[in-house]
Amino acid sequence: MFKNKKSALVLFALVIVMALAVSACSNNKDKNSSPKETSGGAKVATDGGTKSLEQTFYIYDTVVNIKVFGDKAEQKNMDDIQQMLERMDKEFSRTKEGGELYAVNKAAGKEAVVVSDETLDIVKQSLKYAEKMNGLFDPTIGPLVDLWNIGSGGESVPPQADIDKAKALTNYKDVIVDDAAKTVKLAKEGMVLDMGGIGKGYAADRIADYLKKQGLDSAMINLGGSSIIALGNKPNGTPWNIGLQDPDQSRGTQLGTIKISDEVIDASGVYERFFIQDGVRYHHILDPRTGFPSQNGLKSITIMSPNATDADALSTGVFLMGLKDGMKYLESLPEKIDAFFITDDNKIYATSGLRDRLQLTDPTYTFAN
Repeated sequence: MFKNKKSALVLFALVIVMALAVSACSNNKDKNSSPKETSGGAKVATDGGTKSLEQTFYIYDTVVNIKVFGDKAEQKNMDDIQQMLERMDKEFSRTKEGGELYAVNKAAGKEAVVVSDETLDIVKQSLKYAEKMNGLFDPTIGPLVDLWNIGSGGESVPPQADIDKAKALTNYKDVIVDDAAKTVKLAKEGMVLDMGGIGKGYAADRIADYLKKQGLDSAMINLGGSSIIALGNKPNGTPWNIGLQDPDQSRGTQLGTIKISDEVIDASGVYERFFIQDGVRYHHILDPRTGFPSQNGLKSITIMSPNATDADALSTGVFLMGLKDGMKYLESLPEKIDAFFITDDNKIYATSGLRDRLQLTDPTYTFAN
């Protein structure tokens, strides 16, 4: 379901990986304890004198890791988070029967469907981003996603007639939302809402909101590498140190690091899911204008934002804008959004607020601006 942008099953995915993120006190072994597992499956340890609770789930077809610091952290928090994730995974899925989005898609062109406040909210937010980015981010991209089916194996370029048909069903302006009735309707039969471009970010924000309400303000939330939230600082008050994955190498190979505090990192790239036909690489980032995967000289884009939902949507829409227009768009936003682009020739272009924060460790990559 969701974008599945950086699935743990894809070894050459472009992901952000935690590097030294929770090892602030690893050299102070007398203050650290060996992890113990609770009856609910969470690992409890003491890091630098601070209690930590960590648990891994397999949801959204990817590995989700949550690590929380603080004496208040308990198994119930992990249980609550798991229930939240499972609920959103079902409700926002275009393929899971019984989910609300599935019901909306089944009723496309026929009738409006009553949905929960949460589903109504994510649909409205997706439409907001679509409008802001002139449809480059489009939650009705589902027909094209289903047609190309990239990542399933045995892919090939679809016939142009099929692409044209799917494009005709891709238009966010044909989504009808009734706030008073709490309904969502797709105007044309065959339309498919797909929250893949926003779902993981939205879920990550909901987890962060929950932890803050519980008085837990130091945590690392990693939804399969697709959306990573560094909540607050490390227990010792220092920023988190995050390793940035080399998009051309297997997992764990870094191109550099960056320190963050109360911030989100989200990335999109052409090495995540793809197939090659007649020497051309076709990746999963589909351009609704052409119906084809984007071919604009970009290898990846990494967004840094205070909000995971923003970062998730922007990482797709801005990637499709390309380097020049994408950089201009980000710099024009009133809110603080930073990013860096990697081009096919391994040059890194960073927004003005990010250039000095990136510490490159791989000489293959160099700054171009």
